[in-house]
This record gives sequence, structure tokens and C-alpha cells, in this order.
Amino acid sequence: MEVSNQAVNILKTAILLERRGKAFYTQVARQSESKSARKIFEMMAEEEDAHIDFLSRQFVHYEKTHEFLQVEEHNEVDDSDAVLILSEEIKKEISAASFEAAAISAAIDFENRAIAIYSERADQATDLNEKALYKMLADWEKGHHHLLHRLNEDLKEQIWNDNNFWPF
Repeated sequence: MEVSNQAVNILKTAILLERRGKAFYTQVARQSESKSARKIFEMMAEEEDAHIDFLSRQFVHYEKTHEFLQVEEHNEVDDSDAVLILSEEIKKEISAASFEAAAISAAIDFENRAIAIYSERADQATDLNEKALYKMLADWEKGHHHLLHRLNEDLKEQIWNDNNFWPF
């Protein structure tokens, strides 16, 4: 029974984490003056929505059966070209000290927390479907982190160049 309660609590925590992420990304998108940053944060909010739906289905099924649904293979969308284009647009539209840049930095911390929670649960889980569920979620969040980290690094480099922070 204790394993069941722990699984339910982890699912609830995961759903809450995703809802908070969606709320954050939605609010940042609304407040952003940069069209490109708005697109990125809207995309992130949509991803969080997909995670909420996915976790909610798992939660309902687990509550009824005390079993996790089998996780289907998740194919990551290759959006690297779109990200490169948006990254270049964002660098033109915002500065590294702007609201959007601060939101990107905060989002990185948010994604790191999700990765840690999901990875830890994947490591602890004994049920193969539960393990696969949290590994997939951690991988999804790692994709978000990679995107945000890249944007943050581009902005940081831009401000370093603009302010001659190079020692040579």
C-alpha cells in the first residue's frame, strides 16, 4: 500500500510541476515584447500541456488499477532548424538583461528541477512501466533544457561581445 501512495504522490507532484510550468510559460509569452521569445514560450506551454495530459491519463489509470500504462516510444520532434532561426531572431529582439532573458534563466532552473525529480523517480522505480514513464519525462525535459540553455548561452555571448568582456 505504501508503494501505491508514493506512486500517487509522485504523479500528483509531476502534474503540479507541469501545471506550474505551463502557467509560467504562458504568462511569460503574454508579457513578452519579443515575437520570437513569445513563440518559444508558447511552444513550451504547449509541451507542458501535453505532459499534463499524459500524466493525467497515467494518474487516472493508476488510481483504478494500481498499474502504470505502458509508455509508447516517444519520438522527439527535430526542431533544431526552427530553434536556430528563433535563436537568431531572439538575439536581435532582446538583450541579455531583459525580462525575456531573465525568464529564460528562470525556466532553465525550472527544467533542471523537473529533470531531477523525474530522473530520481526513474532510478527508484521498480515497475518497468513507471521507470519508462519517468525516464521519458526526464528526456523530454532535457530537450527543453537544451533549447533554453542554448538560447541563454547565445544571449550571454552577445552581451559579452557587446561589452568587450574578452581578455584578448
